[in-house]
Amino acid sequence: MLRPLAAIALALLCALSLVPAQAQDHSPAEVAAIKDAVFNGPGLPVMGNAQGDAVLVEFSDYNCGFCRKSAPQVMALLQSDPGLRLVVHEIPIFGEGSRFAAEAALAAQAQGKYAEFHRALMAMRGKAEKPSVLRVAREVGLDVARLQRDMQSPEITRRIERSLALADEIGLVGTPSFIAGDRAIFGYLSKDDLAELVAEARAAK
Repeated sequence: MLRPLAAIALALLCALSLVPAQAQDHSPAEVAAIKDAVFNGPGLPVMGNAQGDAVLVEFSDYNCGFCRKSAPQVMALLQSDPGLRLVVHEIPIFGEGSRFAAEAALAAQAQGKYAEFHRALMAMRGKAEKPSVLRVAREVGLDVARLQRDMQSPEITRRIERSLALADEIGLVGTPSFIAGDRAIFGYLSKDDLAELVAEARAAK
């Protein structure tokens, strides 16, 4: 069952019902800044076509069952839509294992293996925690010693905190949450559901 997210004040997510209190709390400039952070925040992992004509944003956690269930659907859409850019916000909300996995995933960017590692973590069996995350890292060919050093970077912490703060700012109710254009949906989405969301965003341009 698809459930709409609380809308960002004014422009962002304007296709959904706005919360009056939120609308009063944000100026147009602030809304523009929030929207830019959602779609173009610094250091955000990108998959698919980096110069694509449509953008799908996902807020996810590696210990979220519905994120794992949605992952193959997202990957199938990326494969079928060469003009799609996928932006991922790591928001570890399911404990220390989720935090470790998010830090590792972002650190994998330095080795050019974020996408491969992300897919492997979403496909893994069992809970994402330090031993299992490092095992998957080795399986995808990451330099694990370097990965663990890179995970200690203050920038990794800042990226995660920015995404968590943004999720709170725009009223996300959980993971996975998908945003395209001015619409946001919470929960599992099939490839067809995702394609419809992206098509609406393209048509609204």
